[in-house]
Amino acid sequence: MTGLDSPPRRALSGNNFQPSYQCGKFFQHSSPLHRLGTSGSIKNPTLKHVNRTESTSTRDHAVSVIEQIRSGLISMSAAERRVADTVLQAPEHVMGISVTELASMAGTSVGSVIRFCQRVNLKGYQDLKFKLAKDMGTRVQPFATEVTEGDSAREVADKILRDAANAFNETARNLDGDALERMLVRIVSARRIVFAGIGTSAPLAADIAYRFATLGLDSTFSPDNHVQHVTARLLGPEDVCFAVSHTGSTVETLQVMRAAKEAGAATMAVTSFSSSPLTELCDEVIVAGSHEKAFRVEAMVSRSVHLAVLDSLYTSVALRYTSARAALELSSDIVTEHRI
Repeated sequence: MTGLDSPPRRALSGNNFQPSYQCGKFFQHSSPLHRLGTSGSIKNPTLKHVNRTESTSTRDHAVSVIEQIRSGLISMSAAERRVADTVLQAPEHVMGISVTELASMAGTSVGSVIRFCQRVNLKGYQDLKFKLAKDMGTRVQPFATEVTEGDSAREVADKILRDAANAFNETARNLDGDALERMLVRIVSARRIVFAGIGTSAPLAADIAYRFATLGLDSTFSPDNHVQHVTARLLGPEDVCFAVSHTGSTVETLQVMRAAKEAGAATMAVTSFSSSPLTELCDEVIVAGSHEKAFRVEAMVSRSVHLAVLDSLYTSVALRYTSARAALELSSDIVTEHRI
């Protein structure tokens, strides 16, 4: 979905991290009691007291995001403080989850998470995860995590294709067929279908919008976000607004879907994560994608999986929509004119 459509989460294995709050204290189950003092120091009865002023002695670069959070604690609201506590207790876990999941862990709202990010001079939640990755020494890269600098071109191809094959197989096993059927029924009967997507998700949205149009459906996509937003607000109860997004957290796509929902249109999405602001907005959602184990700027394999899911939806519509065959013949004739 996004300009930087980076992966938001991965389930925590082993002892699940389950924070809770009682009387202003922070608890992490299966670990010793922790409490974060207002001064920014972490107190643990079994660990040496650590003060935030001691942590930069071995670094001469800019202040880390962890230090920024600690130094800003005193000015935070109660909700922002709960977010800060959660991030400070499990920064590596936060790197792999969505903004909705962090809000749930902290017992607060997505809005409070965003305000917390702004409080510590971050652009937003994705910026927080990038900065945490840098602090943790995790390499932000566009490659699969198994690929190394010493790999040959053949080895890189083998690893990428194996990762893609695993993602396709997992999606086939877990795909929600009932949701696909409900989408199909609504799309076939829709007066108009508008697609939304930003960044690397935009080409997928453009492709499926064009392919639906070749079936004779009133299906459109605009690469301009303002046009997407305005068009969505002008939809009605007989229309469909369909988003394509990896993270489900891109601001522009959420604005479009929110406008469509306020207009009374049916809202649908293909995304990679079951818990995100986008899934909360949409009537129907297909969750599909790879694990994308590396902390990556873009989700390459998930984009391929999304394209396959959209292709299956297109094929089902072609089989179900009564006027599709005649429209396809006309479309084929036109396309033939452009080929030698």
